Amino acid sequence: MQKPSIPKGTRDFSPEEMAKRNYIFNTIREVYHLYGFQQIETPAMENLSTLMGKYGEEGDKLLFKILNSGDCFSGITDEELLERNAVRFGVKACEKGLRYDLTVPFARYVVQHRNDITFPFKRYQIQPVWRADRPQKGRYREFYQCDGDVVGSDSLINEVELIQIMDEVFYRFGIRVCIKMNNRKILSGIAEIIGEADKIVDITVAIDKLDKIGLDNVNEELRSKGLSEEAIARLQPIIMLSGTNREKLAVLKEQLATSEIAMKGIEEMTFILDRIDQLPMRAELELDLTLARGLNYYTGAIFEVKALDVQIGSITGGGRYDNLTGVFGMDGVSGVGISFGADRIFDVLNQLDLYPADSLMTTQLLFVNFGATEESYLLPIISQVRAAGIRTELFPEAAKMKKQMGYADTKKIPFVAIVGETEMNEGKINLKNMITGEQKPVTVEELIAQF
Repeated sequence: MQKPSIPKGTRDFSPEEMAKRNYIFNTIREVYHLYGFQQIETPAMENLSTLMGKYGEEGDKLLFKILNSGDCFSGITDEELLERNAVRFGVKACEKGLRYDLTVPFARYVVQHRNDITFPFKRYQIQPVWRADRPQKGRYREFYQCDGDVVGSDSLINEVELIQIMDEVFYRFGIRVCIKMNNRKILSGIAEIIGEADKIVDITVAIDKLDKIGLDNVNEELRSKGLSEEAIARLQPIIMLSGTNREKLAVLKEQLATSEIAMKGIEEMTFILDRIDQLPMRAELELDLTLARGLNYYTGAIFEVKALDVQIGSITGGGRYDNLTGVFGMDGVSGVGISFGADRIFDVLNQLDLYPADSLMTTQLLFVNFGATEESYLLPIISQVRAAGIRTELFPEAAKMKKQMGYADTKKIPFVAIVGETEMNEGKINLKNMITGEQKPVTVEELIAQF
C-alpha cells in the first residue's frame, strides 16, 4: 500500500514542533503588543486583481492561482485552448489566488476599512503565505510570516521603534543578530550619480546578490543589463564601502553630494542612528549598501536581520514604503513595516538548541488507571488538580502498568500519580518523579503544592 504524501515544499508539524512554533509566535506577539500593535487577519485567498502586478513580473509567476469553481472553461474559446498558453488561460480561468505575502492584503484592508481605522494604524498579522517557488533548503511553498506595520505616519520614530522590536525579539530568543540597514533613496541617488537612473531596479537586484554570487558576477550581471563600463567602475567604491556606520555616511555624503534624493536618504539614516545611539541595543546595527531588498515598493529605510551563529538567509526584513495603498486608489498613505521569518527562526532556534524547557508545555502529571473504581475516585481529584493549572492526564484504560509508564516516558511526563486500593483508603496519592525515580505518598494539597 502506498503511503499518502503532502505537496513538495509543505510540511506537517508534530506536537513538539507546534509547541516550538507557538513559542516563536507568542514571543513575537508579546513584543508587538508592548509597542501598541493590534492583530488582524485576512483571508487565505484574495482576488487576483488585488495580487497581480504588485510583486513585479517574478512575483506574478510565483502566485498560486485558484481555478474558478464550476465551469472554469466558460468564456474560453477552442482556439485559446489549443494555444495552450498557460498565462492567458490563467487570466480567464482564475479570479482568485493564494496570498503571496501579508503586505498587499494589508494595503487592501486599509483601503477597504479606511473609515473605521484610527491612524497611525499599528497592525501585526501572523498567517501563512504561499509561493509557487522551487522548494529547497530553507525555502518552502507554504510558510508563515509575522508582519508588523505602521501606516499613516511619516515619522522616522516608527523606524526606530521597529529596530527596537527586532532587537527585543531576538534578545528574548537568545539569538545573536546583526540588523542591516540601508535606504532606497541612497540607492536611487547612486543610480542617478552614475548616470543610470532608469536602471535603479536592475542595479539594486544585482548588488543585493553580492554576498551570494560575489563582486565579479554582480558586475557581469550589471553588464548584461546594459550598464556602461564607466558606470560600473563608478559603482565599485560605493558597493565595497567599509568602516563604521558614521564613516560610511561621511563618505556617501561626499560622493553623492550632487544628488538631492541621496542626501535626503543620508539625512534619514542619520536621524535613525542618532536616536538609536540613545537607546540600549543588544544587536549590531550595520549600514550595508548592498542591501537592496528586491521588492519594488520600498522608498526609504530598508532592514534585514542576519543570525550571527548560523549559516542561513535573512530571518527578518522590511522597510518604508511611501504609497502602499496608491495601487488601490488611496494616495499618500506612508507606512513602514517588518516581517519575521518564522520558519527560518524555527530552524535557527533548533540548530542552536535555544528553546526554554517550559516552552514545550507537555503534560506535567499522569494518573495511572487501575480500573473503574479507581477511575471514579480519581476524576474529581484530577478536576481539582487541573483547576490549579497543572497539565494532567488520566490514562484512559486500565492497561498493564508497563504500558502506562512507557506512555509517560515517551511523552516526557515528569510525574506519575499511582492510586490503588491502599492509597484510596489512606486518602493519599503515591507520587513518582520519573526523572529521579523517587516515590512518596502525598495528599492532594501537597501534590498541588509540588508544581
